[in-house]
Amino acid sequence: MKKITVLAVLALFLVSFQLKNVESDAFDCLDACQTGCVASYINDPRQMSRCDSKCTIKCDRGVVVTKVIGG
Repeated sequence: MKKITVLAVLALFLVSFQLKNVESDAFDCLDACQTGCVASYINDPRQMSRCDSKCTIKCDRGVVVTKVIGG
């Protein structure tokens, strides 16, 4: 019984080294932002287009957005 437990722990230990971290991508940001645009401006194509353009700027990989809180 102890051998099975040791093998199971060893197998889990080895599998844990194979896991990779998944980081969010610019595509995820763009997809989520554009989905919000469609939900908010479904009946206004002009506003949807403006929102889509803002999403493209906001979710660009080279741009770092900082938010200043306060006055």
